[in-house]
Amino acid sequence: MEYRRAKTPGGTFFFTVVTYARQPILASGASVALLREVTRQVKRRHPFRIDAMVVLPDHLHAIWTLPEGDHDFSTRWMLIKSGFTRKLGRRALPSLANRPGSTKREQAVWQRRFWEHQIRDDQDYAAHVEYIHYNPVKHGLAQAPREWPYSSFHRDVRLGRYPLDWASNGPPRPVPGVGSE
Repeated sequence: MEYRRAKTPGGTFFFTVVTYARQPILASGASVALLREVTRQVKRRHPFRIDAMVVLPDHLHAIWTLPEGDHDFSTRWMLIKSGFTRKLGRRALPSLANRPGSTKREQAVWQRRFWEHQIRDDQDYAAHVEYIHYNPVKHGLAQAPREWPYSSFHRDVRLGRYPLDWASNGPPRPVPGVGSE
């Protein structure tokens, strides 16, 4: 079966990437640091801009903008996921050998696919950035976005895009369709 993916060169996309069986593989600072390292390595060879990102114990959300003339986010995610898995090693990760179509060498780190949504306009972009920044609160991991360390929210506060107390008194205005990804 072939999956249909948006193929807009230079596009901006929202992604959700989930660990296999929602295992909390990304729960430690060391795992997040490893993910950042691998992402930087991939960005050097296959440039893209990370507009927003949050890493939670069992999934992550990101917004990327690709360079003009380039639409290949799938290769970038494949390189990030495989590089992370390889560097993580076989630390008590169950084999996927019993999973249909898998090989004994495959590791149970990531779900095979990911969700992507092409950002349509400025309102869609803003809604998805807010969704990303509020996600740790939504999942009960923090009381406010400023409390979650693995988020681009902190960069956006430094750049003056958000006040430090943004969404401290409740969720941002919900936008229909955002968060159903």
